[in-house]
Amino acid sequence: MNARWEFWIDRGGTFTDIVAKSPAGKLVVHKLLSENPDRYTDAPVQGIRDILGIAPDAPIPAEQIAVVKMGTTVATNALLERKGDRTVLVITKGFGDALRIGYQNRPDIFARQIVLPEMLYERVIEVAERYTAQGEELIKLDLDAVRCDLQAAYEDGIRACAIALMHGYRFPAHEQEIATLARTIGYTQVSVSHEVSPLMKLISRGDTTVVDAYLSPILRRYVDQVSSQLSASSKATNPCLMFMQSNGGLADAQTFQGKDSILSGPAGGIVGAVQTSLMAGFHKIISFDMGGTSTDVAHYNGEYERTFETEVAGVRLRTPMMAIHTVAAGGGSILQFDGARYRVGPESAGANPGPAAYAKGGPLTVTDCNVMVGKLQPKFFPKV
Repeated sequence: MNARWEFWIDRGGTFTDIVAKSPAGKLVVHKLLSENPDRYTDAPVQGIRDILGIAPDAPIPAEQIAVVKMGTTVATNALLERKGDRTVLVITKGFGDALRIGYQNRPDIFARQIVLPEMLYERVIEVAERYTAQGEELIKLDLDAVRCDLQAAYEDGIRACAIALMHGYRFPAHEQEIATLARTIGYTQVSVSHEVSPLMKLISRGDTTVVDAYLSPILRRYVDQVSSQLSASSKATNPCLMFMQSNGGLADAQTFQGKDSILSGPAGGIVGAVQTSLMAGFHKIISFDMGGTSTDVAHYNGEYERTFETEVAGVRLRTPMMAIHTVAAGGGSILQFDGARYRVGPESAGANPGPAAYAKGGPLTVTDCNVMVGKLQPKFFPKV
């Protein structure tokens, strides 16, 4: 392990930052744009190439790499932009609208028009089945009817399936039968609520299962893309590829799921801030992580603060996450005048075209203001 490279990567919405440890123990820091289609297709892989001095068309010498640990916003961006995979929801008959109705919360009590968030699933299949809360089978599962509906959705091009049945978290037999059927038909992503979020409350359990089915294919394709470029001639010398989860822990690439990836990037910032502060003797901190797209703030008072039920981009999630407050204001946040006042964000210039200072025809941003007043030091930025 000591005779091979180690890479620790944070892929943000605007910049990708890499810290590498050479076989000799020397630390190398590298920064590049997360998106630069004229030069490369994937920033983390290109960063590894830059540090190792490898040509764009040459294979990466995976035998020289021990481990790659990465935090990524791939799934987060897909959720925010609603660019996940087409998904069908399978739910107990009579509850087809349950996730859309939700809890009927009224955050703005005087709002006269309630705008519901866009649902992630494209189609709903209501299944004739029912368990009681004590496990008595009230209605036997009609598997033949489910087969017809699932086959129709499959023929329409849907390949992701989310299954959430009443009391399925405790009595999963019906969910397991439907999951087996879906895989037999050919669905490439099958998320089952008793595995994804084995907790009571149909709404949050169902939402979490849908998010997992919606995002996991995107993650799988990205993981496979990175893995294929880091595969060695011998499996024994393949680098260990790991991803940061929303709860602050690392997961092997093959077990990294959509539901655990929403705060993959920001969670790594908190862990890093805490460990750095502890080395300096500080045990109570407020972390402030300002990137190109957003700013993340978190609190640490001797232990990591986590939340088990949250809402991200209008979607309810029930899975362990770091308690992070995010504001859509970063260096790439676009400045505009709406006719009455000056505004900052929430839209971001991203990495491509980026701020106007990148000379790619981008809009005016916070970064450009800092360039004009002389606060930015160009030597700390990648050349574009």
